[in-house]
Amino acid sequence: MVSKTDETCPAAAEDTGEGGERGCDIKREAAHSSGMPLVNGDSGHSHTEAEDHNEKGEGETRADDGNDQEVIVIQDTGFTVKMHAPGIEPFDLQVSPQEMVQEIHQVLMDREDTCHRTCFSLQLEGNVLDNFSELKSIEGLQEGSNLKVVEEPYTVREARIHVRHIRDLLKSLDPSDSYNGVDCNSLSFLSTFTEGDLGENGKRKRKGSELEQIDCTPPEHILPGSKERPLLILQPQTKDAKPLQCLKVLTMSGWNPPPGNRKMHGDLMYLYVVTAEDRHVSITASTRGFYTNQSTAYSFNPKPANPSFLSHSLVELLSQISPTFKKNFAALQKKRVQRHPFERIATPFQVYSWTAPAVEHAMDCVRAEDAYTSRLGYEEHIPGQTRDWNEELQTTRELPRKNLPDRLLRERAIFKVHSDFAAAATRGAMAVIDGNVMAINPGEETKMQMFIWNNIFFSLGFDVRDHYKDLGGDNAAYVAPTNDLNGVRAYNAVDVEGLYTLGTVVVDYRGYRVTAQSIIPGILEREQEQSVIYGSIDFGKTVVSHPKYLELLEKTARPLKIQKHNVLNDKSEEVELCSSVECKGIIGNDSRHYILDLLRTFPPDLNFLPVEGEELPEECTIMGFPKEHRHRLSCLRQELIEAFVEHRYIVFMKLAALQLMQQKANKQEKECPAVTENSGSSPADATESSKALSEDVDPKSKEVILNACKAVGSVSSTSFDIRFNPDIFSPGVRFHDNSCDEVEKQKQLLKDAAAFLISCQIPSLIKDCVDHTVLPMDGATLAEAIHQRGINIRYMAKIVEYVSKSQARQQLDHIHKLGITELITRSAKHIFKTYLQGVELSGLSAAISHFLNCFLSSFPNPIAHLPTDELVSKKKRNKRKPRHLGNVDNTAWASTTPQELWKNISNETKSYFNFTIECESVDQAVERYGLQKISLLREICVKSGIQILLKEYNFDSRHRPTFTEEDILNIFPVVKHVNPKASDAFHFFQSGQSKVQQGFLKEGCELINEALNLFNNVYGAMHVEICACLRLLARLNYIMGDNNEALNNQQKAVLMSERALGVDHPNTIQEYMHLALYCFANGQLSTALKLLYRSRYLLILVYGEDHPEMALLDSNIGLVLHGVMEYDLSLRFLESALTINGKYHGTKSLKVAMSHHLVARVYDSKAEFRSALQHEKDGYTIYKNQFGENHEKTKESSEYLKYLTQQAVALQRTMNEIYKNGSNASILPLKFTAPIMSSVLEQLNVINGILFIPLSQKELENLKAEVHRRQALHDTFRMAEQEDSAEGTGTESVHGKSPAIVETSTAQASA
Repeated sequence: MVSKTDETCPAAAEDTGEGGERGCDIKREAAHSSGMPLVNGDSGHSHTEAEDHNEKGEGETRADDGNDQEVIVIQDTGFTVKMHAPGIEPFDLQVSPQEMVQEIHQVLMDREDTCHRTCFSLQLEGNVLDNFSELKSIEGLQEGSNLKVVEEPYTVREARIHVRHIRDLLKSLDPSDSYNGVDCNSLSFLSTFTEGDLGENGKRKRKGSELEQIDCTPPEHILPGSKERPLLILQPQTKDAKPLQCLKVLTMSGWNPPPGNRKMHGDLMYLYVVTAEDRHVSITASTRGFYTNQSTAYSFNPKPANPSFLSHSLVELLSQISPTFKKNFAALQKKRVQRHPFERIATPFQVYSWTAPAVEHAMDCVRAEDAYTSRLGYEEHIPGQTRDWNEELQTTRELPRKNLPDRLLRERAIFKVHSDFAAAATRGAMAVIDGNVMAINPGEETKMQMFIWNNIFFSLGFDVRDHYKDLGGDNAAYVAPTNDLNGVRAYNAVDVEGLYTLGTVVVDYRGYRVTAQSIIPGILEREQEQSVIYGSIDFGKTVVSHPKYLELLEKTARPLKIQKHNVLNDKSEEVELCSSVECKGIIGNDSRHYILDLLRTFPPDLNFLPVEGEELPEECTIMGFPKEHRHRLSCLRQELIEAFVEHRYIVFMKLAALQLMQQKANKQEKECPAVTENSGSSPADATESSKALSEDVDPKSKEVILNACKAVGSVSSTSFDIRFNPDIFSPGVRFHDNSCDEVEKQKQLLKDAAAFLISCQIPSLIKDCVDHTVLPMDGATLAEAIHQRGINIRYMAKIVEYVSKSQARQQLDHIHKLGITELITRSAKHIFKTYLQGVELSGLSAAISHFLNCFLSSFPNPIAHLPTDELVSKKKRNKRKPRHLGNVDNTAWASTTPQELWKNISNETKSYFNFTIECESVDQAVERYGLQKISLLREICVKSGIQILLKEYNFDSRHRPTFTEEDILNIFPVVKHVNPKASDAFHFFQSGQSKVQQGFLKEGCELINEALNLFNNVYGAMHVEICACLRLLARLNYIMGDNNEALNNQQKAVLMSERALGVDHPNTIQEYMHLALYCFANGQLSTALKLLYRSRYLLILVYGEDHPEMALLDSNIGLVLHGVMEYDLSLRFLESALTINGKYHGTKSLKVAMSHHLVARVYDSKAEFRSALQHEKDGYTIYKNQFGENHEKTKESSEYLKYLTQQAVALQRTMNEIYKNGSNASILPLKFTAPIMSSVLEQLNVINGILFIPLSQKELENLKAEVHRRQALHDTFRMAEQEDSAEGTGTESVHGKSPAIVETSTAQASA
């Protein structure tokens, strides 16, 4: 089934079924195929340039030329059928031949007038259609066919499905599942600010920019300089937060299951209902439908009541019994259908909220039943219900991937199984820690126990049997699972056929780390020693190898930069390996080749691994490395390895070019420019290109390449190829003496990589932060920025030190604050983890609230409330309970004091990060580093999975503690898993981006649309990457003048960001800003303001006011307020922006000049010309110094100065006239300039980094020629290998004047 984005036909209401999208089509024009061949998902490295595509794709498209056409075009024309359902008028439904019959079922179950039916078949001229057949395979189904909905008899299964569906409909507007983090529900608040949908079908179709009466006054806490940090507004409770109550109770009856004699009358099950009018009713679900019976709570009488109201649907029955139900259910469905589909679709992975309001706990039969049957503890014994996760995960990998439709199906299947597996593993891990799963080795000590639940294997992150004794004990056992997960991620991305990894999920819950893995068939039946045929189970003492494994792993060696090497086993024989020693190969009973324990896929980080007798390079020793770390498993990140190799490649090309230039032979002279030009290309092609170099050239040049290879440490002497040996410096691994030279080289390479991290990567991160190309707003975004550059979090202290010594210290203030916040909250998290391990379930909320009080409250001596004694039985029966891993005194936590906790935090930052924080209490930390408590609270809750009550907390009271036990609502798991990627879609997305950067907007737009289509195919309708795609599309729509479409796409992006990342995620804050701009452009001023206020509130909550992004936000707010003539308010925001810009960009920067100009305009509108002149003069001075007298900006500013001077003089004259002649003065009317909307919009575009530059045809031609020229240079170098196959990308024709576009750094359009 191939599926489409969400532009479904009007009749086909959005579907909330599996994956939540309607299957429709991928419209693929053959046009793309020539310019943009489809790239195989198997390539181990991502392509960044559109050119790479052309060149890589050609070979492949040729490979399957036979079915080339089929790859490109999936022909698809939709048609309309007429649906006849009982009880309602026939209606038309748009369908596509690719769809399955099942999808029509889903649409009917979602439509307002047919949603109460679940048990029906579809019939065409009396023939029942098979649910799983595609519509195109059904004979006689065509445009205008009549499809009949026919009610079918129920079975127990169908009756259960029906009750569950009705319950879902009744709960469809109830947010409690989102707050509780179940079933992939999550929150979204956009509609509370836009009052419904913004798109075409919005309630308010307002044309033009008439100024309707709007109240623009922002709430007090949003004004610049406000010290209030309210929390309640984070999750605004709408007026209809209490959904309409249709029933009081709907639950399974205690009379279930029906006795034998009733079964033979067709009884399937009994329900018990209390209606809103307080009528108690017993209902029988029978094969023919639902009817009321004569049973009561205490007497069983299954005979039908009189009247029995037999109905095929439960909704019809309840509507007859209860008028309130009838009225409210209809209203509820109307509301449900009005909501944007993105508010209803499930997210692929669960998102948890760190705050929640007090929600009433309502009766819910389905929830209760789920908790006790298939879902929890009582291992899933229901036949056909357990899933063989390993089989599913591996089979999806084996699906064909020859052409695009195959690859899409394969990636879709991989993604679906993966998200299901992550959900099941999380549920299982929680059940294990809560003590609801029986161990498979119950006799052993609790730390050593292992569990199997739902075909998933669970183990705890403790050092069992001293396995990691030499590597750091429990600390090593704690990081090993995440290292292993990174290894699994890397091997999965390389995706070699025939090599299998385990499904792996790492869950942190209640202070414990649980690893969940799929089970290799047969592994539980044999000893590990027998099964491992490759690698080592004792860290390198005994080592074995296997030719098949070597062959498979060799395919991964190049993309993962792993060096094939020999190690010595216990008999001192050489064994060849192509991975680290502890990577084990096991052939399962299904004869698949599995690899596991990938914790050392990447080489060790020598900065944190002191080795006797080894000296690190000077760059490292100056910074105080190597440092002793808690464990010896510190690895370099994959991103670092790739950056290092790329860096070395540039060095290699420069060296080769330099030497070739010195040998002035003719042949070299021709090749030279290409050599230097190629330094930007990706190192993955480097090997080929340098081989090409070496094959065609005389011995002299061979020598050149040899020298260059030597200089950069390449493993091959004829081409550039850098690889690492992951076993160097592993304790217990021995190498043969005669490979000594090789080992020394490898050691040097590792030292260079460690030095590269410190001398290149950290400074480049700092530089990006100074330039504000990286704008982290909270801990998560800072960590992400650090990780993208291959730097580990353990370097955080070094980054903070770098910042504090930097010349641009002031411009990096936000990075400094975020760094300190991270150091404090991460250290607190480490302490919280061990703190929680000593707490039993009944004391959990008391313990967490006590910890938060010690961490954040100014109250000097909070007292912990131990669970009351009368609940603790005198005889502690702790023998049976498989809880309390270890013999912890489970009340020790209660004696923690704030002084002690902060002392521990400061020790932890010292010992783990090697950073000294100079504070002994939270108030000192806040004072000294300018932090805010609400942000610290958010960080610790998000990192540890705590959910607190949504209310205003008083952190500064010295008379009562901030938190009570009632404030702790829940503790959630923190889950790490692999994110399978949609490779084809991603390549399209990247090509689209590079097209846009070259100025080909239309082509870029088409590619991005194509990418969106493919993303929807793989991920379903809701995913973080789709969000990025929609944002870029909206921006392109806006630039190309389609404001409505921009609004539509950006609205989806905001909803998706809220749902998939979180309502207060920094990405969501930016999405809100973009949406506000498009709202303003569409004349929806009050909405634009509300969105900007929301954005500002979130940024204040997450970080505080003093952030470079706040300057942009305040400029936006100030401009919009200026547009609606709220001058005083506007000034407050614009002056705040001016201050922040001055701080973060320097007082001489263009941003500050722009801010001065905006402030001057408002003073001009207020007729305060003196202030206006002052600001405009400041701006003028900056422009003059930066650009000189003759630049257009300087001239503009000078013109405006003249105008202001005239206005000021005119005003002064008038004033003088009044003073002189008093009341009978003849006054000339003054011209006051009310702002024009178009000019406000123009300024908004400028500050948001969108500049329209009208280009003439001639300029366009020049631009294209330039792109061509660069392209040609890029390609000459590859000619040796590919005969003229790579075509230039700049061949599109653009007619007339086209708006080219400049994206400035403020706009992270393509984050």
